[in-house]
Amino acid sequence: MLEKPKSVLIAGASGGIAQAIGAEIIRRHPQVTLLTLSRITVDMIPGHVGERHHLSVSLEEAESIDIVENFLTEHSVPPDWVINCCGILHDQFHGPEKSLSQCDDHWFLQSIQVNVLSHLHLARALDGFLQRRLPLLWTSLSAKVGSITDNQLGGWYSYRTSKAALNMLVKNLSIEWARKLEESCVVAIHPGTTDTSLSKPFQSNLPPDKLYSPELSANRIVDVLSQLAPADTGKLLSWDGSQIPW
Repeated sequence: MLEKPKSVLIAGASGGIAQAIGAEIIRRHPQVTLLTLSRITVDMIPGHVGERHHLSVSLEEAESIDIVENFLTEHSVPPDWVINCCGILHDQFHGPEKSLSQCDDHWFLQSIQVNVLSHLHLARALDGFLQRRLPLLWTSLSAKVGSITDNQLGGWYSYRTSKAALNMLVKNLSIEWARKLEESCVVAIHPGTTDTSLSKPFQSNLPPDKLYSPELSANRIVDVLSQLAPADTGKLLSWDGSQIPW
């Protein structure tokens, strides 16, 4: 489905995986129209000869819905692919909780805002632009630790909970948009542990072959996306295309 997208929207575009995904898409499709959303401006990708439009916006805020709608209206480009890379695991004051005593309400809500609402708000902004005969591929970067079935270790309360909520959002979205569109595929994808700022504090105990470069993760993700079909909608996928239980 849509092996050669004409227009791609990447949200959370300043992150390490997002930048690598953008570069991989440009490598394969240099003439694609690229729309990028992030809180900060991102650099042009070398080799890109198509249109490129950037919007600086905080998707976790409800006001972003109208802002993104106006941005899409201004450029009249309904994207074929939407890849939402927005997510947070830690900041300089907070990290994954190992026990209940470490849970903090403010940080928990911040995790929900970034890991869930940023995806909900973008979906709401895009919803009015959907056209029944135009195919759409939506991908939310999620995490295997958000799988309830797979959870055998516990801990990481806010991150696991928010990613599980994101996975349910993706499932709901896949059902609603399947009713609206003749061809849609809405999935969540686990990129694997990638060498970015998000995973940096947790890399010391990883075997070298379990830490992937952003370029490798991006290559794998774009491979998976290029092979998806409407029958795959509503799935949580790993970086190799295998299905992870919810």
